[in-house]
Amino acid sequence: MFKNLIGGEWVDGPRTSRNINPSDTRDVVGDYAQADAAQAREAIAAAHKASAAWALSTPQQRFDVLDAAGSEILARKAELGDLLAREEGKTLPEAIGEVARAGYIFKFFAGEALRIAGDSLPSVRPGVGVEVTREPVGVVGLITPWNFPIAIPAWKTAPALAYGNTVVLKPADLVPGCAWALADILHRNGLPPGVFNLVMGRGSEVGQVLLDDARVNAISFTGSVATGQRVAAACVARMAKFQLEMGGKNPMVVLDDADLDVAVGAAVNSGFFSTGQRCTASSRLIVTEGIHDRFVAAVAQRIVTLKVDDARKAGTDIGPVVDERQLAQDLEYIGIGKSEGATLKAGGQALERNADGAPGFYLRPALFTDTTPQMRINREEIFGPVVSVLRVKNYDEALAMANDTPFGLSAGIATTSLKHATHFKRHSQAGMVMVNLPTAGVDYHVPFGGRKGSSYGPREQGRYAAEFYTTVKTAYTQA
Repeated sequence: MFKNLIGGEWVDGPRTSRNINPSDTRDVVGDYAQADAAQAREAIAAAHKASAAWALSTPQQRFDVLDAAGSEILARKAELGDLLAREEGKTLPEAIGEVARAGYIFKFFAGEALRIAGDSLPSVRPGVGVEVTREPVGVVGLITPWNFPIAIPAWKTAPALAYGNTVVLKPADLVPGCAWALADILHRNGLPPGVFNLVMGRGSEVGQVLLDDARVNAISFTGSVATGQRVAAACVARMAKFQLEMGGKNPMVVLDDADLDVAVGAAVNSGFFSTGQRCTASSRLIVTEGIHDRFVAAVAQRIVTLKVDDARKAGTDIGPVVDERQLAQDLEYIGIGKSEGATLKAGGQALERNADGAPGFYLRPALFTDTTPQMRINREEIFGPVVSVLRVKNYDEALAMANDTPFGLSAGIATTSLKHATHFKRHSQAGMVMVNLPTAGVDYHVPFGGRKGSSYGPREQGRYAAEFYTTVKTAYTQA
């Protein structure tokens, strides 16, 4: 059994959870300890106890730990990628790529630990000097989702540690394996006891303790909008710092002048790869009427050729949906789309078994046409391989429709017009904009985040992570 890490010790939980492979539900990845509220409080106490010393640790000490962790992750990317594909359902190439990203994130923030900047300024008063420095926030609670089982824990944990905070990580119940592997790597690479703690368990129990405990100085959360709102309310009530990354209903605009192959490639990647289970996935394709029919025909033809199969099998394009509950939700939305009058142009069928007869949560990518902006399939986040097409007359209508959403995470445009590309980058109401690229897939050294209902608080990743994981101090000295 895989145990929780609390105060530098591996600890059993009062119960266990079985980690199941969604590509083959007969395959058990492992049994993982489930912490309860008491153990969550123990982890917070351990992080609180370790906080003062780690806050005063040297940049070299932080660099050494983070760099070593990054090196081990990269050295083991094939092994850890196989684990990720097995527990979450990403195809093996995607899974290995995610693990590599996690390794590079740790390498990046190892360097940032050596580059924590400040300012030395003269005061407006004679003989007085001013220093502006960044200090750690303290104990940080990290609550991560199932769709990126190692990358998201990495991009929260690495900056938290680099800037001198201690951590309590609660990963998603569905994917404890990658989080446990990350905890094991950090534990063996020189972190003092209590600096990093792993508590696997139910959000309603373990997560709630993190929200309510006054010793937790900040919460970084990635997940649903509804849960994010509860996180915000709890943090505001006790004046804790919080950072939220939530949903998306991301548009991709395709203009008449687009390169058809580029547009189709970007749309298929955005909407269907990783089984559509990315918050940056493009689920709304907004297409001008001059290219609409050719584009729809090409996308439909492409997705029919995509191989839906075991995530770890060579040649698989689309792995399974993460679990039975998510599959049911995807199928429910496909039914809603039909009932609203949309045309199911291609796909949308559940498969109980893969080509080898293994039972799993498989779904053929679904493409809807003849949709309207107010349909639920165009308003609500489905979080599966379900994409709808909206026909528009011109660029102006496309831009207005792209922005007509309560979300604002990522947006894309396919065009060969510099004028339209430049205008879209400026006027798209999204935190990230892609031109002739998939809306999903961002670099690890630049900020990640959105607007409106998609995000709240400082950006994640890159140098901008310092805004959340540090607090600014201004100090005056009389000469």
